[in-house]
Amino acid sequence: MTGLPAGEYPAPGGAGQPPRPGDAACPDGTCVTCSDSAVRVTVTRLLPDAMAVVDTGSGQQEEVSIALVTAQPGDAILVHAGEAIALLPRP
Repeated sequence: MTGLPAGEYPAPGGAGQPPRPGDAACPDGTCVTCSDSAVRVTVTRLLPDAMAVVDTGSGQQEEVSIALVTAQPGDAILVHAGEAIALLPRP
């Protein structure tokens, strides 16, 4: 119990509650932790601790976990909630 009225959440990350769309942690109205879709991205470089920098295809680069896949720079992967969940076949 958080002590808040039903339907209200503490600040993002507070009391174990995930951020919701519109919260400060979800500035563009979508939340990486509650999205229902996986996104195709391309690995641009590997980082320590099973992390990688990926190109989202929109000119942005983001860091994601690749702990569940064996990916190399140039590989296309599916990412859901910041976690690579599949390595896509090369054309």
